[in-house]
Amino acid sequence: MQDFLFYLKLGWEHIISLDALDHQLFVLVLVAVFGLKDWKKILWLVTAFTIGHSITLAMSVLDLLRVPGTWVEFLIPVTIFITATDNILMRNRPKNLMQMNYYLALFFGLIHGMGFANTARVMMSEEQNIFWPLLGFNIGLELGQIVVVAIILAVLFILVDLFKVSRKDWVMFVSSAVFALSLQMSLERIPF
Repeated sequence: MQDFLFYLKLGWEHIISLDALDHQLFVLVLVAVFGLKDWKKILWLVTAFTIGHSITLAMSVLDLLRVPGTWVEFLIPVTIFITATDNILMRNRPKNLMQMNYYLALFFGLIHGMGFANTARVMMSEEQNIFWPLLGFNIGLELGQIVVVAIILAVLFILVDLFKVSRKDWVMFVSSAVFALSLQMSLERIPF
């Protein structure tokens, strides 16, 4: 049980810490197009992301997947950039296309999971049973994401509902800011 709690805390810190800016930016831009009334959709989105993240971690710990760290560090901000671009270009998309976000969240979770994969491989390779450490880490990650989503939704409520900021302006501002940051991060990390 102590190992489970250790990895739960590690998963929590993986998104809550100040070093997790890329993860936080991804969650921000992923949920920026939704409103408070869409909280169930948002939870499914971040859960899809966690599932992808979990699959990659498991494959890495079992040594079924190895991707050079330089490529992973480049691809992570690329996923953020793509999501921000999608928000900017497709603000008024039909609701039936929103299902595509779940698949993208799952796929991008696979990529983000590789960011912690090498560390996880070293830490968990000595574990006799990787199920509990992986479960603890991913529950901690999911809880951290829910806290980040709650903060985003609180800011959204204050700006849109109390200060009457236009939802389109909110989406454009957040997506454009994240677009610029992720583009800079991507350019700084080109692995060539």
